Amino acid sequence: MDGQVRLRPPRHELDGRVVGYWRTTNLLVVAIPVVVLLVLGLLIPPARFGLLLPAVLLAVLGVPAAILVPRWWFRLHRWEVTETAVYHRGGWFAEESRIAPMSRLQTVDTTRGPLARRYGLATLVVTTASAKGPVRIEGLDHELAADLAHRLADVAEATPGDAT
Repeated sequence: MDGQVRLRPPRHELDGRVVGYWRTTNLLVVAIPVVVLLVLGLLIPPARFGLLLPAVLLAVLGVPAAILVPRWWFRLHRWEVTETAVYHRGGWFAEESRIAPMSRLQTVDTTRGPLARRYGLATLVVTTASAKGPVRIEGLDHELAADLAHRLADVAEATPGDAT
């Protein structure tokens, strides 16, 4: 190995529970406006049609998408951590591949919102000296994410360079 970091597909899938997490998140994003539109449509008779029609359309289109799209996202997202870099492939509509060389690491964090905690998941956030922003690997088992954060912090500390 010549020590260079090369763009390549990462090897690991996200935790399978992320599909349920994404479905729940998406269903909430669809359900909240549907419920608001339904309630307003029932309470404001003159605007009933103008409020109920979008509610029905959003439900008819949004619910199947919220259920089906996460499986596609799961197949797209991949990650890997090596001794030289953090690899991530993901994206919602456009596929994006990113590499964060260890020499560029600045901070490593994990985040867990209430819904992620319910699913036992966490997001690993690797901040680098990049204008593109941090590398976010969402959908990792929370214990794995914590272990990776500690490992990356140790590797980053031992890697020469000033991360700029």
